[in-house]
Amino acid sequence: MAVPPQLRALLLAVNALLRKRRYHAALAMLKGFRNGAVYGAKIRAPHALVMTFLFRSGSLQEKLRAILQATYTHSRNLACFVFTYKGLCALQARVQGETYQAHSFLAAFIGGLLLFGEHNNINSQINMYLLSRVLFALCRLGVEKGYIPEPRTVTCGTISQTSSSTTRAFPQSNVPPTCLWGLLHPRSAPSVNPPSGSFMVRTVFNLS
Repeated sequence: MAVPPQLRALLLAVNALLRKRRYHAALAMLKGFRNGAVYGAKIRAPHALVMTFLFRSGSLQEKLRAILQATYTHSRNLACFVFTYKGLCALQARVQGETYQAHSFLAAFIGGLLLFGEHNNINSQINMYLLSRVLFALCRLGVEKGYIPEPRTVTCGTISQTSSSTTRAFPQSNVPPTCLWGLLHPRSAPSVNPPSGSFMVRTVFNLS
């Protein structure tokens, strides 16, 4: 099927525009905004759907409204953050004439302050996720530097009833998981029984 001449000319003009270096920063900001919006919607919509119908009370309309609101908030915040981050990085590079590592930190700091400083469930979950990634990375760095003992290896047993057995080694470290679960455990429980799974989910993810 032949492409109409008008469409071919439009595509050539768009491709020529995209290849121009002067528009690279602006196009990166727009692309980042698009990617942030799409990614935020893809990861929040299924999570909000499951968690809302499991733990939230109310009518179907209220549940659907909550799902859409959570998806919109997550998608908007990620999109605006990437847009701000890309824009500030490009601005700093243009002002100083060169890109430095501190540019990323300053751009992310300002973007996080503007977009993720508000206290709500969505921002709290994102901030907790980022904090866990940072702490986990610091623990691995501590192992590499020798500040934390070398992880031990846990071997799983047989996976079949035949004489041949298959084992797998999973690296684990005693210190980070112990501290993590100790901090996540509630200070006081209403009974002597350990908290249920739903209680732990609500505690960790601040769902009400």
